Amino acid sequence: MSTIFRYGLLMGLLCSAWTYFMGFSGWFRDPRLQLAFWVVVLIEVIVLRRGLRARAAEGRRYWGLVADGTRMAIVASIVIFLGSLLFTTVVFPTYFAELREVYTGMLREQGKTAAEIQQALAAQDAVQRPLPQASFGAIGTIVTGILVSLVLARFAENAAARRRHA
Repeated sequence: MSTIFRYGLLMGLLCSAWTYFMGFSGWFRDPRLQLAFWVVVLIEVIVLRRGLRARAAEGRRYWGLVADGTRMAIVASIVIFLGSLLFTTVVFPTYFAELREVYTGMLREQGKTAAEIQQALAAQDAVQRPLPQASFGAIGTIVTGILVSLVLARFAENAAARRRHA
């Protein structure tokens, strides 16, 4: 298995596992804990760091490493897309209805009127469906992968050069 595929698969599986943890733990129902979902970005950074270091040790240079990190993110995005669809259609088919309830409660606590709440919910309903959410997750993974790789590739290249000269 290639380094790129291995780290991309690992990234996708770990990010999906975190999403399922959020589901099974019920954290997605708690407005204070919903932000914990963003741990997926930290997971992506950690896996990219390791993957890019491995590729740099194989002799890859900066732009090659950026391309490799992007490829890892693309592999991960496929896993994340499929994992998200499974999550919202099979494992937690009431996920979006539950989020809607949580969001409604948050808006009420903020003192919003019934009309304001309906307007906010209508805007949210347009994207709170399995396919758009899975697509957003996949696109976000790729964009994050590119941006993070642009930074981490330099560090990975420098670390590999230090190891070669040591």
